Amino acid sequence: MNDFLLDQDYDLQIANGDLVVGLSDNQHQACLLLAEKGSFKQFPTMGVGLTNFLKDDSPAALLREVRLEFSTDGMKVKSLGMDNGKLKIDASYD
Repeated sequence: MNDFLLDQDYDLQIANGDLVVGLSDNQHQACLLLAEKGSFKQFPTMGVGLTNFLKDDSPAALLREVRLEFSTDGMKVKSLGMDNGKLKIDASYD
């Protein structure tokens, strides 16, 4: 999906005095992963709240929440899992 791109501080990217547009799937995923429920005023139930799962011994709840949020946002989740403590995601807007 093409959308406005954000920089590393999650501010809008500006180049040559204009907003930068490009493939934004990865930044949408990052925003959904980091957002807590209630972070988006217009969608108060949106967000995974990744930090809430940091001390969780089982990744099943995290994976379930990621799949639910990504699917609700319109992404097709092809694969999702954990590999050596790292979240592996293959999802995109189709």
